[in-house]
Amino acid sequence: MGAGRWLFGIGGGLTWWYLPLIALPFGVLQLWTLHRIAVAIGRGRRAGRAPYVALTLSWACALAFGLTVPDRADAGLVTILSHLAGPEWLEMSIALCNPLGIIAFATSIAALAFAFAAGRDPRPSEDDLLDGTEPTMMDHPLQR
Repeated sequence: MGAGRWLFGIGGGLTWWYLPLIALPFGVLQLWTLHRIAVAIGRGRRAGRAPYVALTLSWACALAFGLTVPDRADAGLVTILSHLAGPEWLEMSIALCNPLGIIAFATSIAALAFAFAAGRDPRPSEDDLLDGTEPTMMDHPLQR
C-alpha cells in the first residue's frame, strides 16, 4: 500500500505521502484488531469468523489498492498495474484505487468492531438479575 511501487522501480514522490497517511494507519488498525482478537481468546471466548473474514477482505482490497494507486515517476503518473499491463490501464487503475482504499479501511474497521464485540463480557440476562430476589408488586398509591 505504501511503498510497493519501489519494488517495481516506479517509486516516486507520492510514496512519502502514502507511507505515513495510508500505510501507517492501516497497519495500526490491523495490529489493534489482532490484539483485540487475542484479548477475546484470552478471555476464553471465540472470536468467530467475522473478524478473520473482514481482515481477509481488507487485505485483498489493500493489495488491489497498492496495485492501482498512482505515483509520480519520470514519465508522469504510473501505477503498478499500468506499468505491468500497459499505459491504457492507467485511467482504470486511478479510477479503482480510491474505492479500493476506502473498502480496505472500512473492512478493517469492521474487523476491529467484530473483534471488540467478541471480547466483551456478555450482558447479564433478566434471570441473572432477578436471581435471589423475590419479585414483589408495588403497593397501590391509595393503599398507603
